[in-house]
Amino acid sequence: MSTALVTGASAGIGRALAQRLAHDGHDLVLVARDRARLERLAAELRDRHGSTVEVLVADLADRQQTEEVCVRLADRERPVDLLVNNAGFGLHRPFLDNDLAQEEAALEVMVRAVLVTCHAAGRAMRERGHGAILNVSSVAGFLASGTYSAEKSFVTVFSESLASQLHGTGVTVTALCPGLTRTEFHERARMRLPGLPQGLWLDADEVARQALADVAAGRVLSVPGPQWKVATLAVRALPRPLRRGGAMRLLERSRRRS
Repeated sequence: MSTALVTGASAGIGRALAQRLAHDGHDLVLVARDRARLERLAAELRDRHGSTVEVLVADLADRQQTEEVCVRLADRERPVDLLVNNAGFGLHRPFLDNDLAQEEAALEVMVRAVLVTCHAAGRAMRERGHGAILNVSSVAGFLASGTYSAEKSFVTVFSESLASQLHGTGVTVTALCPGLTRTEFHERARMRLPGLPQGLWLDADEVARQALADVAAGRVLSVPGPQWKVATLAVRALPRPLRRGGAMRLLERSRRRS
């Protein structure tokens, strides 16, 4: 039985991934800031699926706590076979209107933590000759819509680069790029997008299922949902000025309605 470590496991896509992994027979290390929510999820997964579940409370905006996650990933006696980097959050205001400390925290969680955990896990997996890394990015990374978009762009490009470096080692890397997904994410970021068609929204459980299928297939990019596959291809074909303009119009509409 393999072990998966999931960051941001207490809610949203991270929780859906943890549930799917437990359903598929994996043991788990659940990482998030909220101990109570993690313990409830761990008990649910143990009772429902018989999984061995370890709870590791860590705020990935804190470098010392992130290092504790890296130590767990590098543990030769308790190998982690799949790293899922899912932790993240959105900021609904423009960069210059946000508190800089919030922006720095987002950078720590969605860029630096991805970097250092992939370093720890990638080395350990390469040494064993097998393993997988799933970094949760976003279709926002193909746009130019603020620091969240920039951070997710890093995750996608970094994952592609690391996948190439690990080719032939038995270790795979997948960047998951979901579109709009029904989770707590938009509520926490105070984003309201009522004008968008319902058909654009994805279900978190289906995102998790597709992501893990793509990991198993060794795919480097995973874009769940046919609607978002088409949208992503279209966006990537647009000239950069159009990507910037479309993203800014969407953000402006979101702010007006929030």
